[in-house]
Amino acid sequence: MNQSTTSRRSFLRSTAALCAGAAVSSFASPAARSAEKPLNVVVFLVDDLGWTDVGCFNAQLYLTPNIDRLASQGMKFTQAYASCTVCSPTRASLLTGQYPARLHLTDWIAGHKRPWAKLRVPDFNLHLPHEAVTIAEALKPHGYTSASIGKWHLGGDGYLPETQGFDLNVAGTEKGQPPRYFSPYNIPTLENGPDGENLTDRMAAEACKFIESNANNPFFLYLPFFAVHTPIQGKKDYTEKYRKLIQPGMDQKNPEYAAMVNSVDDAVGRVLDELDRHGLADNTLILFTGDNGGLIPVTSNLPLRDGKGSAYEGGVREPMIVRWPGKVRPGSVCDTPAISADFFPTILDALNIPIPEEAKPSIDGVSLLPLLRESGTIEREALFWHYPHYHPGGATPYSAIRRGDWRLIEFFEDGHLELYNLHDDIGESYDLASQQPAIRDELHRMLIDWRKKVDAQMPTLNPDYKPEWAGDSAGAHK
Repeated sequence: MNQSTTSRRSFLRSTAALCAGAAVSSFASPAARSAEKPLNVVVFLVDDLGWTDVGCFNAQLYLTPNIDRLASQGMKFTQAYASCTVCSPTRASLLTGQYPARLHLTDWIAGHKRPWAKLRVPDFNLHLPHEAVTIAEALKPHGYTSASIGKWHLGGDGYLPETQGFDLNVAGTEKGQPPRYFSPYNIPTLENGPDGENLTDRMAAEACKFIESNANNPFFLYLPFFAVHTPIQGKKDYTEKYRKLIQPGMDQKNPEYAAMVNSVDDAVGRVLDELDRHGLADNTLILFTGDNGGLIPVTSNLPLRDGKGSAYEGGVREPMIVRWPGKVRPGSVCDTPAISADFFPTILDALNIPIPEEAKPSIDGVSLLPLLRESGTIEREALFWHYPHYHPGGATPYSAIRRGDWRLIEFFEDGHLELYNLHDDIGESYDLASQQPAIRDELHRMLIDWRKKVDAQMPTLNPDYKPEWAGDSAGAHK
């Protein structure tokens, strides 16, 4: 491999790169697949998971044998991305195949306020629009039962999973984090368990219950863990285990966070075992990723720059794994860039389900099947990000583009551009904007054209701007 509740909508294709290697001869044709038993789908989405937060992506401290097993049985994407540097936009993008900018859902709900900042951020959607087709909605007409088990954070009453094509919602609300990770949870859509029960364990149990109930029917299981988001609360025995494993010089050194990562790994293992128990593993497509970069200083994203809520790679690069027995070569690795928006078209393509006509004009993701099959490339001009907001993690309003090894960032407060070659400088230490003006200007033109194409909302000058109070997020001076 070189380094390199209804039915509504669907998907297109577009960008470039290569995943080389021998073609998987056992990969079934669409015609053959249509005669097979319908494929089940499981999506694991881990909240705030950094690029190096799992063992098979070079974690220093965290032990993740089940996630590592998943990678050994499938394909690991080394240059995969979240669609945004924060959670809600990435979740919306994953479920719909659209960029957050197109959805006008560009910040976590309900966002971060800086009333005295230089720019006034746009009024963005505080829910996933019903006009956007979700994976669950696209699958429903084809006999699929869908469950969302875990964090939702895409709108409250009137916009919960039940209104977006899902048949079951466990624990999903408009909130971005749980009150606590041990029962009583006090989550309105989840019954409290026995005192002290761990929330991540409970999500695994609910997922296994759903699989057992639907073992004879095609299903889509969306399992967006609350972990490893704050509050940082690990199991005591796991915390003590990692406290003993921390060595001098480690960049990852929070034992409670390590314990939470361990609990996520346990949950993944329980779901994999449940699929095995029902003889479903060979007929289930599994996708694993995170929703934004790891939170600094709770974890470390090195060698990437910064983390969640930043404009740099540490804010958006994610571990990503796809397992599809008999179709994806075990232990394969792909260096072609991929992004959350690709999940929608990839899943539909794998299931040989046509893209709903009403969705086609809005789909930004591309099917990754040629990469999964190691049979060819994908066509896409570039990857894009748009975050016209401020974030405590360091981001000021910006857009970014990645084409090939080049990544350009445009910062809206002063209009300055930064250009990095990720092949030579994965840590984005050397700004080449002044040294490579032709590449800089070409990528900037592409970025501007893309914003027009998706009708991206832009920040505007703030008439209340006060430099001395610009960082105030509480409006205390008002």
